[in-house]
Amino acid sequence: MNIDNTQSQMRKGVLEFCILSIIKQGEAYPSDIIEKMKEAKLDILEGTLYPLLTRLKNAELLTYRWVESSSGPPRKYFSMTEKGETFYRDLENTWNELANAVHQLTQPNTIQ
Repeated sequence: MNIDNTQSQMRKGVLEFCILSIIKQGEAYPSDIIEKMKEAKLDILEGTLYPLLTRLKNAELLTYRWVESSSGPPRKYFSMTEKGETFYRDLENTWNELANAVHQLTQPNTIQ
């Protein structure tokens, strides 16, 4: 069994939640999302991020606005919609339940 494959699958499972968490903090430009993910040691490629952002936008969880740039083409900044906020809260609850369950299962047994 290949540990790299298992680690990759674990990361993919939380990718959407992490990206939405970044956008929830405020309007985000894709390269800023990539940078924040790298800082958290969750590297993501543009080829992974852009299709995910498009899928989230098409699901009406995100919206975007174009901002003119003095150093190149206009930039697309993403923000969360009201529907996205609701979806995020549901994901956050699921994450907390999952994290608590994993924590419980991975800790040594304690006498109660």
